[in-house]
Amino acid sequence: MMRIGLVLAALFLLFSCVGTGVKEEVAAGSSIGEINTVSIVIDDQLWNSEVGDTLRKKWAAPVDGLPQEEPLFTLNQYPTKLFEGMVKKNRNIIVLRKGKKTAFKHQRNRYASPQQLFYITATSTEEMIKLVEQKSAEICNTIKTAEIVEQQKRILKAPVSDQLIQEKFKLKMALRTNYKYELVAPKFLWIRRELATGYNSLLLYEVPITHIEKNNAIVNNILHIRDSIGKKFIHGSVGKTWMVTEKAYSPYFLQTQIDNKLAYETKGTWQLKNDFMAGPFINYAIKDIKNNRYLILDGFTYNPSKAKRDLVFELEAMMKSVVFIP
Repeated sequence: MMRIGLVLAALFLLFSCVGTGVKEEVAAGSSIGEINTVSIVIDDQLWNSEVGDTLRKKWAAPVDGLPQEEPLFTLNQYPTKLFEGMVKKNRNIIVLRKGKKTAFKHQRNRYASPQQLFYITATSTEEMIKLVEQKSAEICNTIKTAEIVEQQKRILKAPVSDQLIQEKFKLKMALRTNYKYELVAPKFLWIRRELATGYNSLLLYEVPITHIEKNNAIVNNILHIRDSIGKKFIHGSVGKTWMVTEKAYSPYFLQTQIDNKLAYETKGTWQLKNDFMAGPFINYAIKDIKNNRYLILDGFTYNPSKAKRDLVFELEAMMKSVVFIP
């Protein structure tokens, strides 16, 4: 696991130091806060106005790919006069206030470390809403990236051995404590963590590059392969039940990178054919040209009637920790 730790440390250092116009401070002590939680420092009058509505629309928007609506971030609001003490130690803080000029500032590690701190100052309500609209995507992406790193750091404090993953797939990965190898087959692993009301699962397998890029139908090919794997390995407790991709809704699909390799991210909902079990999934197909393959990482959650955002985020953080062994 040493190499993953070094890579994450380097990533975090790079993330903390690079940026145009971002002021660095020497923080005192460690930051606090749950994953995907943001402190909004804003006076009640603005929070209860159109400004607050805009903030909630941008930073508490529903997460893509979940079967029930859950916010992108959990927002905790504090009036400006309460921005002191433990509030300043929170990991993600956005401060909004009226002033003599309209300005945006991003600071890292100002009062604690790691910490993302954003200041939005405007001369009027209209200008504040306009600035929020302009900067919301940047703020979301910055916090999301930092939260992935934070989640990976927490996982690496007490990781499960990835030795079997190294042997089968020539890569390293951070696995959270309490994950166990559910099924081991040639070129296939099912790793699972039991929950009080369900489970979190992670599948690893590989296919030739042509299987994903055939006829340039990448999304359909990924889903077809996913369904074939589900039929072969992921079965219910009764006969003739297996995992398939929910066809009623189009999956969310985007191109990204993992360990500096091209990767396709697919998010949607799975269900158990001929049964009533269902939940969200997140799938990464990583192109490994050296080994003429796509490595497939497929995470899925079953936690009926319970929150799933942070469980899927946990899977995403583990999958994005992948480091290929040369």
